[in-house]
Amino acid sequence: MVQRQVPRPAELLELMRFRRIDLDGRRRRLSSALSIDDLRTIAKRRTPAAAFDYTDGAAEREISMARSVQAFEDIEFHPSILRDVSQVDTTAQILGGSSAQPFGIAPTGFTRLMQTEGEVAGAGAAGAAGIPFTLSTLGTTSIEEVRAANPLGRNWFQLYVMTQREISYGLVERAAAAGYDTLFFTVDTPVAGARLRDVRNGFSIPPQLSLGTVVDAIPRPWWWWDFLTTAKLEFASLSETGGTVGELLNSAMDPSIDFDDLAEIRAMWPGKLAVKGVQTLEDARKLADLGVDAIVLSNHGGRQLDRAPVPFHLLPEVAREVGDDLEIILDTGIRSGADIVAAIALGADFTLIGRAYLYGLMAGGREGVDRAIAILTDEVERTMKLLQVQSLQELGPQHVTQLSRLTPLAADSRGRRAARP
Repeated sequence: MVQRQVPRPAELLELMRFRRIDLDGRRRRLSSALSIDDLRTIAKRRTPAAAFDYTDGAAEREISMARSVQAFEDIEFHPSILRDVSQVDTTAQILGGSSAQPFGIAPTGFTRLMQTEGEVAGAGAAGAAGIPFTLSTLGTTSIEEVRAANPLGRNWFQLYVMTQREISYGLVERAAAAGYDTLFFTVDTPVAGARLRDVRNGFSIPPQLSLGTVVDAIPRPWWWWDFLTTAKLEFASLSETGGTVGELLNSAMDPSIDFDDLAEIRAMWPGKLAVKGVQTLEDARKLADLGVDAIVLSNHGGRQLDRAPVPFHLLPEVAREVGDDLEIILDTGIRSGADIVAAIALGADFTLIGRAYLYGLMAGGREGVDRAIAILTDEVERTMKLLQVQSLQELGPQHVTQLSRLTPLAADSRGRRAARP
């Protein structure tokens, strides 16, 4: 029989310790976010549909994006045992320098659209965390302003080669003069992908007021207050604005760029050069032969060619073939620190986060980006400790198995397709 007694008042008082209410709404909602998915939920609640969908969406049926996220879920970890992991070292060496974590912030276009602090928030948070920040050609903060926001940290610049070559060349010169140490030459955007959410939302740059946007703004007055009371929302490096993102890209980008353009940019740029948007092993081999410093395995976050290769699936083979000849960076689909650890284990030297940081930005500006970085940092460290590795260098293919969901077909001698065994 269980013996029962009347609770003593003193014991009840010990249990009745209520958490102090935080009157700072931003700090309160960010502290409640325990994952990047939590930040996404907050961001969706606080951001107008057109701006959120511009960030969250991808091309056409969004199959590439979904597959890239799923690929990280379809893994199995294999932890070691009885290793001292009271301390772990998350420091990565990449492109001639160090990063406190094995991830940096990816280039994202029109970032002030998501939240008015934009690239300044991202660069400042990256500098504080000791990780690199990458500014996009389509950024809404200038090369020099980002440098001022992150004066002691590592700044990288992502370059689109445009029809008017002198614009691109001028950006290269400005980035070099501002002390950026790495240039990302982007090769997966000869034309804009079909981002159907933007079309359905009637999204344009700059955003236009309509009956729909006014109705959508009613529960989100803070976003519109920021938009209407801060500097005009426009591209910092391009003078041309007005129209959808796709229309702007198609008017600016040059589908005729080739390896000669890469050689010309390489000759102009004094720092490290990475080619972003590599999606086949053959192209990775060619770039290794050309002596570029790094490649970024990326399908542009699923925002260009739908049904494009999944970068995480390409990674092990590319790492085996060219990993000794150049550095390998991976983006697309990363939503957790465990994803980052899996990528490093399978051969990536570094990773980039795009949407993961933007969800934090939309959820709470600079503090939201800090929170996103903190979440990923905690997850990286915890995953390493649970795998019982002390440093990134100890991670290897023995720690991760990619489980099969999509099985490629192999062609026979007559060109017919049959499932691989």
